[in-house]
Amino acid sequence: MRNFGDIKRVVIKVGSSSLTHPTGKLNLSQMELLVRQMSDLHNQGKEVILVSSGAVGAGMGKLGLAKRPRTMPEKQAVAAVGQGVLLHMYEKFFLEYGVTVAQVLLTKGDFADRRRFLNAHNALEKLLHMEVIPVINENDTVSVDELKVGDNDSLSALVSSLVDVQLLVVLSDIEGLYDDNPVSNPMAKLIPEVHGINADLEEKAGGAGSNVGTGGMATKLQAAKIAGETGVPMVIAKSSVKDVIPRVVQGEDLGTVFWPRGCRLEYKKRWIAFASTVAGKIYVDDGAKNALVNHGRSLLPSGITEVNGPFDVGNTVSIVDSAGVEMARGLVNYNSREIEKLKGKRTSDIENIVGHKDYDEVIHRNNMVLLNQESGVRS
Repeated sequence: MRNFGDIKRVVIKVGSSSLTHPTGKLNLSQMELLVRQMSDLHNQGKEVILVSSGAVGAGMGKLGLAKRPRTMPEKQAVAAVGQGVLLHMYEKFFLEYGVTVAQVLLTKGDFADRRRFLNAHNALEKLLHMEVIPVINENDTVSVDELKVGDNDSLSALVSSLVDVQLLVVLSDIEGLYDDNPVSNPMAKLIPEVHGINADLEEKAGGAGSNVGTGGMATKLQAAKIAGETGVPMVIAKSSVKDVIPRVVQGEDLGTVFWPRGCRLEYKKRWIAFASTVAGKIYVDDGAKNALVNHGRSLLPSGITEVNGPFDVGNTVSIVDSAGVEMARGLVNYNSREIEKLKGKRTSDIENIVGHKDYDEVIHRNNMVLLNQESGVRS
């Protein structure tokens, strides 16, 4: 048995393949089974957040489409039709068990903008306090990036970092993570536990799965990185397994569990590491890298060797070492033009070079997150 502790709040992500038949139409029996399991968790006093794919699949069924639309306008139009169908069915099934749901549509912009990030946090916290189950989806009608890469897996992990949860459950049409592709290799073995995502695991991750979903194991590994580095264990399990949700929450050894590494990041650093948009790059020498990684220092102008912009004050940038590897992210105190002039110079020269000196540091340590290349984030 797995020990997840006393779980009070859980995010459950359900993929398109778990909600639709091969025809593209909604699998109502499967949908009702999952709703009943989530409602039972809710009745136990646990707070449940549902991140649901399926808008495009539901739209395909409503419009009688046999194949997933190919062009972006077609996908957006089908998603717009399907979103209403999907929510209507969720409301119908949850209502049978006396549970109220609320639709929450998010885009990457809601995470990238700090103010919108906090607003979304407050709204979800209030819904949970009112004993409502939020049904969250990427706003497919306007979010082009999500429809390109199928990132509801990462969306569920970002939601997990947005509100403090104890567990993220990703339900799909696969058992979990295998040591090889189980479709092409029948001898492939399920990996029950992962304690760190490395390059070897990522290399084994395949592409998109079924024809009704756009995500695959690669997006699930990315989700596991985000969840793990915000202190949240994540389990991938097969949605069709009997009573899969309560069994996973109770700690039964189903699917693959990705254990978190290190301590839970504070909200601001979660946002810097995973939610904010990276606007540029700052390259540093080995001395600056040592100061940042081993001594917890801020980034000063003297250690900067190159600047890739443009970016403005307050933007998130990548800090890249001499080998070209991203080692940190942080919020800059000066814009790219000013940092270009300041690179390699002493802190005492800042005012003479750019005409003002608001900060000694280009990036303060409190506004920086160090990255670990195996697992995503160190501190």
